[in-house]
Amino acid sequence: MSSNHPLRALRHKNFRLFFAGQLISLVGTWMQQVAQSWLIYRLTHSALLLGAIGFASQIPTFFLGPIGGHVADRYDRRRVLLITQSASMLLAFILAGLTLTDLVREWHLFVLASILGLVSAFDIPARQAWLVQLVEREDLINAIALNSSMFNGARIVGPAIAGILVATIGEGWCFFANAVSYIAVIIGLLMITTPRFSAQTGRSVWANIAQGFRFVGTTAPIRALLLLIGAVSFFALPYTVLMPLFADTILHAGARGLGILMGAAGVGALIGSLTLASRSTVIGLGRWVAIACATFGISLSAFALSKSFVLSAALLVIAGGATMVQMAASNTLIQSMVPDELRGRVMAVYTMMFVGMGPFGALLAGTIAEHVGAPLTVAGGGAITVLAAIGFGLRLPSLRGEGRRLIIAQQAAAGEPAQQTTATGAEA
Repeated sequence: MSSNHPLRALRHKNFRLFFAGQLISLVGTWMQQVAQSWLIYRLTHSALLLGAIGFASQIPTFFLGPIGGHVADRYDRRRVLLITQSASMLLAFILAGLTLTDLVREWHLFVLASILGLVSAFDIPARQAWLVQLVEREDLINAIALNSSMFNGARIVGPAIAGILVATIGEGWCFFANAVSYIAVIIGLLMITTPRFSAQTGRSVWANIAQGFRFVGTTAPIRALLLLIGAVSFFALPYTVLMPLFADTILHAGARGLGILMGAAGVGALIGSLTLASRSTVIGLGRWVAIACATFGISLSAFALSKSFVLSAALLVIAGGATMVQMAASNTLIQSMVPDELRGRVMAVYTMMFVGMGPFGALLAGTIAEHVGAPLTVAGGGAITVLAAIGFGLRLPSLRGEGRRLIIAQQAAAGEPAQQTTATGAEA
């Protein structure tokens, strides 16, 4: 494949195995997420509890993410992923068993969601950091974009299937399908061969964690990207936990409509990530981040005020595309600037901002929605997102110099031509 081919990262066998296994597994994951949201809503009809279960499922990632980053830099990442994926499969089987036997209660959902969040605190940093080991560095931007495409392809298929299954045979079979889907990713992990992992030694756990935070705190471009991600994750992304309310009480579309709405956001996200996959350098990605963030906020506010199901779905396509461009472009820039020896810990901070801020936002969104309604809550989050994008855009010119130096340093360490790196980082 040529250096500009949109699928060029798939020429690497290890990435093909990872891609195929994750694609199957993530379809199941999205099925479970939609089915779980609908189940808690069916059992309680509470916006507050919708937010609370989002909080329970993601809060461990915020507090344990730094330890997960330490583990990703200290131990073999493939083995870490084998453990986390196996644990996730077991939890899905337990949830399926409880639901199919009509024994499931609200507290079961909260406990299992919390344990899965704990597993994710170790799984996500290891998976993000491992990606660079599966391809050559020149294909990293494409691998990240294809990884996002795979995630969002599953985001389209999973909710659509979940909407049909929930409406016809119930949530339990969605949970069972998710459990079975983990078999594919575990087989893929067992087939992947990477160079022997060299564990870092000589530092305590806390010293390693502190080193990662210190790097992020003193590196202005990475710090700015992560703060923007955190703001969006806190104020805007919690709209997803309120989607059952929009589907049922505002748009009157039921479980099937919930699947379509979630799938619409996935369609947009897939388009956005495929657009990013066509790029071969990071030139201009900082500008993309700012524009995509603002677009997400505007489309989300418009969705919140819509009373038409068709218009709402169309706006979610735009919102899904914009947020995925922002997150994938930010991921690419951060991965291009961070040294390999700090990759796991920095990606743990990325996970804290992207995933870990979500539970606080979900709890706040659920609480506010209980008092003022879901539309005003989501519209307010969209407006704050637009303001955050403007602030990032105004700072962008002052960040480019340091960003260029970091990218040049990391590409030089990988033995890439200096003349290309100068162009690559010039407008990052």
